[in-house]
Amino acid sequence: METVITELENKATQYQLDNERRFKQNMKNVHMRLVGQDKYYYAQHCASFIAWVESNGFQQYKAEDIKSVSVVNCKYYGAKINARLKSGGETHLETFNDKKEMLGFIVGFNTCVYSLGVK
Repeated sequence: METVITELENKATQYQLDNERRFKQNMKNVHMRLVGQDKYYYAQHCASFIAWVESNGFQQYKAEDIKSVSVVNCKYYGAKINARLKSGGETHLETFNDKKEMLGFIVGFNTCVYSLGVK
């Protein structure tokens, strides 16, 4: 019985380590603090959004024009989604009043993309 309990504890620890590794990978271009149980959910959505914009473009920018995309929340300048362009400049793709508004936009955008089946 003790071996089963130990084995389950080891699996739980391994799952937690895998979740944290995936979380850190998803937060690569996300520059804001995410806390609580929803941090994994929002980090995954941010990573999916960034990957989609980098491969498909956004607004007037084509995928070929975008070098990288980052999601930023600064208490002085607000929340924004930035794109570093291959031409050397940086532009704001979207700006928001606060972090919750930006995360709501990202989740809604991803939901629309997945619902419509856009690749």
